[in-house]
Amino acid sequence: MLELFDVIKRVAASGSSTVFLRGDSGTGKDLVARVIHFNSDRAPKPFMNITCTALSETLLESELFGHEKGSFTDAKATKKGLFELADGGTIFLDEVGDMPATLQAKLLRFLEERLFRRVGGTQEIAVDVRVIAATNRDVDRAVVEGKFRQDLLFRLNVIPVYLPPLRERFAHR
Repeated sequence: MLELFDVIKRVAASGSSTVFLRGDSGTGKDLVARVIHFNSDRAPKPFMNITCTALSETLLESELFGHEKGSFTDAKATKKGLFELADGGTIFLDEVGDMPATLQAKLLRFLEERLFRRVGGTQEIAVDVRVIAATNRDVDRAVVEGKFRQDLLFRLNVIPVYLPPLRERFAHR
């Protein structure tokens, strides 16, 4: 755990690199993401948190990237997404290992170019956002099974951080 705390401290100081938190459910990935954000130079800016499995694919896309007025039936006004709202700060994508394939492609494009379009939009929007993603899935196996994009894993895994399961944290007492 002391090694993990040291890694978290160095990651927070690293600025804007993408961080990929991996570990079992209940290991505190959301807490680590907050610690990284609030101990970085991005702390005064927003920290946006979304669980990728909590919403349908269509709603998740709108939440992440926003939408233009009239882009779908209930889009009565233009709405900024979390990437736009987090400009200058951090977005935490929890359970990214379960993200649908079409959204994986859009997230990959954002990570490569730091640009996105709102749903129904034509204008490219650029933002400065640190992405911290987390999963409890075995994404290496998901890549082999064709359930997770290998190129997205490469882009997310800039700074990999492994959180040991609780059973290992207290094994040396």
